[in-house]
Amino acid sequence: MPLYEHVFISRQDLSNTQAEGLVEHFSTVVTDNGGKIVESEYWGVKTMAYKINKNRKGHYAFLRTDAPSEAVQEMERLMRLHEDVMRVLTVRVDEHEEGPSVQMQKRDERGDRRERRP
Repeated sequence: MPLYEHVFISRQDLSNTQAEGLVEHFSTVVTDNGGKIVESEYWGVKTMAYKINKNRKGHYAFLRTDAPSEAVQEMERLMRLHEDVMRVLTVRVDEHEEGPSVQMQKRDERGDRRERRP
């Protein structure tokens, strides 16, 4: 089955437990349609670069899935219909990276982003 990575942003006025409940809800949608969740991460409340629906912040969540395209399409459809979800991004990948996502790593572990030129 194809591998996907999903990031979605939910409204800032939700509690942490409600935002984590959305992750669980959409995870069950994928598993009910024949896929499986490889990993899920809740990134917390982060400030966005621009306002979306009059919100400056949002709850970010990340899912790595191994699912058929029908399961992903159904999850995205339900996300678009859900009033608490503001944005969704799904990317198909060749393989999942090992360990935590870049967002969850400490700054020391990330290394230099680019070399300084003399």
